Amino acid sequence: MEARLNALPQFVTEIDGVDIHFIHVRSRHENALPMIVTHGWPGSIIEQMKIVGPLTDPAAHGAKAADAFDLVIPSLPGHGFSGKPTALGWDPQRIARAWIVLMKRLGYNRYVAQGGDWGNAVTEQMVIAPPELLGIHTNMPATVPDEIVRALQPGGTRPANLSAGERIAYDQLDDFYKHGLGYAIEMSSRPQTLYGLVDSPAGLASWMLDHDAAAPR
Repeated sequence: MEARLNALPQFVTEIDGVDIHFIHVRSRHENALPMIVTHGWPGSIIEQMKIVGPLTDPAAHGAKAADAFDLVIPSLPGHGFSGKPTALGWDPQRIARAWIVLMKRLGYNRYVAQGGDWGNAVTEQMVIAPPELLGIHTNMPATVPDEIVRALQPGGTRPANLSAGERIAYDQLDDFYKHGLGYAIEMSSRPQTLYGLVDSPAGLASWMLDHDAAAPR
């Protein structure tokens, strides 16, 4: 993994007082569309390494040269090789502003953005960058209709007028709200309980296995 990571062009630049590490791979194809891709938590840029080849050189992977991207893959502040903020306030909005600065610094005046998990939260906030931001893609959209939010509250019931696909989505959300948010509640209300994970690989592994209990293995 170290050799694979070192084979990619990596850089560090200071933005708003924090060192930001990022991978920057330019496509060999002309007119490649720049895209900034943001990882989630608990994750890192390692998750994105598998997309570098297919997106920067699609012709070598059975697609068209017209589908090529220049990729910018930053490490979130406090993650991976990026610096750790020493002051509060590095929320998704602030990180989104930093990403906009990064793309301008790289000379891109038109680009798209993609993200999942916390990367989704950052990517959604990048809509403050028009007209240079052409569009966003997220694999964890956070928008839920108000009537569905109300129905998902304790004591609520699933609306009767949902389609088959909407019923599946509702049931997934309902299960997540009831059983999937325990870790987030713990971190927000009892953050000191996580200190036990700092020096215990077994504790960290068990916590992550429970966190992703429904994930395929």
